[in-house]
Amino acid sequence: MGLFIILLMAIGTVLLIRNMNKRLRRLPDSFPDPEADRRAAEIARLDADLEGPDAAPRDAAPDRDASDVENDPTDAEVKGAESGDSPSVNGGRGERA
Repeated sequence: MGLFIILLMAIGTVLLIRNMNKRLRRLPDSFPDPEADRRAAEIARLDADLEGPDAAPRDAAPDRDASDVENDPTDAEVKGAESGDSPSVNGGRGERA
């Protein structure tokens, strides 16, 4: 009885291997990359935006007087207090009266 079960399992294994080999042969060598398609579409969209009528020229120099730091008066006050610009008490020894 044990030999019969082993033979059935061996025959089943051989049939499964043959079936999988047939299916694997039908697959293409490579699949298209959806990420590459998305990148190409994004590049095309950015190129179209740059070529639009309201787009700035690529070689235009940035405004040298412009600053990328926001001017917030409360930041200046906080920075001044942190750096110790406030008048000191008792000759600057850090002692309080």
